[in-house]
Amino acid sequence: MTSSSLSISKPAGWKFSLLDNNLFNSAIRYVAIPLTGVLVFLLLWSATAQNIDTSLGKFPGPAAVWEQFGALYQEHERSREKAAAFYERQKVRNAERLAEDPSYQPKIRDYTGKETFIDQIFTSLITVMSGFLLAVAIAIPLGIATGLSRTLSSAINPIIQVFKPVSPLAWLPLVTMVVSALYTSTDPLVAKSFLNSMITVTLCCLWPMVINTSVGVAGIESDLVNVSKVLRLSPLKHVKKIVLPASVPMIFTGMRLSLGVAWMVLIAAEMLAQNPGLGKFVWDEFQNGSSDSLARIMAAVIVIGVIGFLLDRAMLQLQKLASWDKDSTTH
Repeated sequence: MTSSSLSISKPAGWKFSLLDNNLFNSAIRYVAIPLTGVLVFLLLWSATAQNIDTSLGKFPGPAAVWEQFGALYQEHERSREKAAAFYERQKVRNAERLAEDPSYQPKIRDYTGKETFIDQIFTSLITVMSGFLLAVAIAIPLGIATGLSRTLSSAINPIIQVFKPVSPLAWLPLVTMVVSALYTSTDPLVAKSFLNSMITVTLCCLWPMVINTSVGVAGIESDLVNVSKVLRLSPLKHVKKIVLPASVPMIFTGMRLSLGVAWMVLIAAEMLAQNPGLGKFVWDEFQNGSSDSLARIMAAVIVIGVIGFLLDRAMLQLQKLASWDKDSTTH
């Protein structure tokens, strides 16, 4: 008997069956199981909330929080309408003044209404990204330098080890005092509260990025270093062609850690210093003490968590784009 006579013929649709099976397994793993976990959590939350009494009433369940999301959005829409009407009144008034006096210089005053929940979301996002990017500009070059130079690493390491365990919130009073002393412009480009929060975020972002970048650079394989020596690359080209590509996974690990910590620290700093943002919103609602305050605080907590998750996922996608080692970016 020939080998061909022993071969087993495969059904015509076996490939489609295998594909359907893989799609089904993927749907179970990535859709059904996560949705089940969320539903179980919502049920437990709803059941537990009914049994918790506070000074402001029952602890809010999912339905109450969802209702507050709608209320917060409606408040934002009403605020935008008031702002539009405010600017329209100024426009009409300036047009009337110009008709009476062509030499009149029109003035447009900014709307000074209270920031809405959505406004404060964007305020916090702008603050955290500004502080994070400033930290990136400082930490990554410093981490590369310390990873390449043992002497510099020995000099800077004690400073890092001393300041790394310090809570960034401990820096907040010092940052506030220094900014108040140095930033004395009568027409400031940005508010002092923004600088206070941004610099606090920067301080908390520095250490994980410096450490991870330094470890990644120092751990480059000797073969790659030898290739650079053989090719006689200049220091700048060595960093660009060898150091950065090889240390990208560790650099992004430090950046992801820093961004997650920065988001948590920012919310706490905004609460402590009463700087504009989601942290201030939470504190104001806590102080307000209305019947809806708990549900509004819980809505803010959910938004804070979702934004933190999305920031981490965004950083992971950037790592996948920048890294040659795709296996290191699967989580």
